[in-house]
Amino acid sequence: MRRSFPGWRRGLAAVLMGVVMATGLAPLGLWWLALPALGGALWLVRQTTPGQTAWLGWLLGVGYFGNGLNWIVEPFMVDAATYGWMAPFALILMAGGLALFWAAGFGLGARFPHRGLGLVTGMTATEFLRGYALTGFPWALPAHIWIGTPVAQVDAIVGPFGLTLLTLLVASLAASLTQRGFVAGLVLLVAGWGYGFWALAQPDPEAPGLTLRLVQPDAAQDAKWDPDHAQLFFTRLMKATAAPPGPLGKIDLVIWPETALPYLVEDDAQLPEIIASAAHGAPVAVGLQRVERTGSDVLGFNSLHVFGPGGALLAAYDKHHLVPFGEYMPFGDLAYDWFGIEAFAARTGHAYSPGPGAKLLDLGERLGKVLPLICYEAVFPQDLRVAERADWILQITNDAWFGTLSGPFQHADQARLRAIEQGLPLVRVGNTGVTEVIDARGRITTALPFGAEGFLDAVLPGSLSAPLYARLGEIPALLLLAGCGLFAIRRQSKPSA
Repeated sequence: MRRSFPGWRRGLAAVLMGVVMATGLAPLGLWWLALPALGGALWLVRQTTPGQTAWLGWLLGVGYFGNGLNWIVEPFMVDAATYGWMAPFALILMAGGLALFWAAGFGLGARFPHRGLGLVTGMTATEFLRGYALTGFPWALPAHIWIGTPVAQVDAIVGPFGLTLLTLLVASLAASLTQRGFVAGLVLLVAGWGYGFWALAQPDPEAPGLTLRLVQPDAAQDAKWDPDHAQLFFTRLMKATAAPPGPLGKIDLVIWPETALPYLVEDDAQLPEIIASAAHGAPVAVGLQRVERTGSDVLGFNSLHVFGPGGALLAAYDKHHLVPFGEYMPFGDLAYDWFGIEAFAARTGHAYSPGPGAKLLDLGERLGKVLPLICYEAVFPQDLRVAERADWILQITNDAWFGTLSGPFQHADQARLRAIEQGLPLVRVGNTGVTEVIDARGRITTALPFGAEGFLDAVLPGSLSAPLYARLGEIPALLLLAGCGLFAIRRQSKPSA
């Protein structure tokens, strides 16, 4: 390990390049800094041995994830007196752990005869693995630097991992420091921008004529479950729901954010009727917690219920892609079975249980079929794959956990990619924000101010025909990866991209 260490100068350069790369993520979105930093890192690792390359990949990842995922400290600061001491350890472990994927990708890529394409192949493969392995965590992909630019439209064709490969390829071609490589990288980048401009210039699809009310109660996370504040937050939700319609006219659906209801419906059967009575006849989509009691087992679920007139339950969905260590403890039920540690076990009511999987909610002829996502599920493109095509996507979330600097905005940005990939409008309702409406090409059509109490009446945009990614999933990206790998194993006669 010591013999393979690239030295402190190169190591520090890799860390700093990773820090600069992270400026391409929200809220800064400085792709024009991030892309050259990535190119510089790829040039740096091409001058080293495979063992040194793995080290540099890890150090690059430490800088990138340490800066880009700094919001991971925020959940521990909600109760700083109890958990604040854990915050720096969480950031260090998160950055160092995720950087292992980059170390593996760079180490693998350096062993290909064609070093440049090998690094692209290895990094894309391990980023794909990061998105799926151990429930996956595809946050802060290199592709995310393009969100908000025309290049993001390429996501509709090849998905986030294909766009990651193309991003790495552009940087690798430029890092070859040859005229041919630089020109090829520039042509590829211009082609991405050109396609994006063309896609964004196409006529917008016809809107279905629906008016939605998005409610943002702005419940502070440290007070959200405080019994003394529960009535205050419930009153905010009810007041917004009952407000008269604005210039857009009759409200077709009222939407509350994730776990907005501070009470259990099981403990007060009149709650659905009370909520429905405030909505002037419109159904209300409510984020809530629910429990199922079977004998000694108590199962909790993070759910979305749609209540109609009289409080009738029109549709329901249980979140199925839970946050490890946040919503459940991995192997928590085994810890209870084997060691009697019930604090980790979902079935004793100390963690959420996963729902059966992704599903469409049929809200009737006017509202159509909606694909619900609860918080974290919008990070995963694979969580939007259902047998039947939806009419629109609804994400409810509580991003108060993520602070106010970067986490909520990175989370919201990823929802924009889901809209592009599916060619469907996406409505996002957050407890403290980001609350916004996104059209089928990933553009924000309207939004509420972040971190403020209020509500927004908005028109639902129209949907496009299913893009290539919506129809084929990861197949285009895997074909690109296979082609890149085949070229990378060809032994080159002279250095190239």
